[in-house]
Parts: sequence; structure tokens; C-alpha cells
Amino acid sequence: MDVTADMTATDTHGVFSELLQRHAGIVFKVANTYARGRDDRAELAQEIAAQLWRAWPKYDASRSVTTWMYRIALNVAISFVRSNSMRLRHDAVPLDDQLHDIADANAADPETEQHLQLLQGFIARQAPLDRALLLLYLEEHGQREIADILGITESNVSTKIGRLKQRIRNEL
Repeated sequence: MDVTADMTATDTHGVFSELLQRHAGIVFKVANTYARGRDDRAELAQEIAAQLWRAWPKYDASRSVTTWMYRIALNVAISFVRSNSMRLRHDAVPLDDQLHDIADANAADPETEQHLQLLQGFIARQAPLDRALLLLYLEEHGQREIADILGITESNVSTKIGRLKQRIRNEL
């Protein structure tokens, strides 16, 4: 179903802008997970927004908008990582300063903060698909939705999450 068939260009742009603003957290979470420095995160977020805009005319309103956004954002991010792999070989993914402030405000104690940093480092070292799985799992998306977003089976999601949990226990 083409949601923009009966809309003018201005209406389409307004609806898309509102949608993007309402779900900007998806774009920023994915950009923060897959890009290193501030400039790379901004570049990736901009590329995700551009790809969402290009795909907007083909959005099927019968499907979940967040699933659609995550799928596009993660595909763009994985391509970004692949095209920038030589430049992005570091152990940690620094989060946006604002997100660090939120984490600091919510950290119950230094031990919790240390565990968060270890988990962020672990996530940063994973292959792009595993990073996507962890991001969606930690965002508490269901296995069916994760499968839809990533284009894999639910059983594959379950298996991969189980293996990632075991690797976390072993490494951390």
C-alpha cells in the first residue's frame, strides 16, 4: 500500500518529518551503536534519515513503522561499517555526550557503570548482525519483531541471542 499516493509533496514531507521526529531515537540508537566519533555518528544518522526518506514512498502502512525504520537504519549502518571498516577498528563505541550524562544520572554505583562500559565494549567488538541483535534485544523487542527487522527466522534469533548471552557471561 502506497501511503503517499493521495498526498501532495508538502503533505508527504510533513508526515515523514513528524514520523522521523517522533522516532528519532531509533536513528540515534543505531548511529551510536555502529559509528565511532561524533562526526561519524552525525554522518551515519544523516545517511539513515536520507535512506528513510527515499524509502518512504514505498512504506506499507500495514506494517509496523518502527520495524520498517529499524530495518532500514540497521541496513544502512551495516553498510556504513563495511565501507568504513579500516577507519573504524577500535575497541569501544563512545556514546553521545548526552547519553553519557543520562547513563551517569541513572548509574546506581561505580560497579554498575563499569558493567555498562564492559557491555558497550563487548557490543562494539561484535559483527554488525550481532550488534543489531543485541541492540534490539536490549531495547526489549520481541523475537518475532527482531526476526522481521533483521530478515532472519525467529529460531535463528533465539539461537543467536542464546549464544551471545553465553559469550557475554564468558567474557565479562
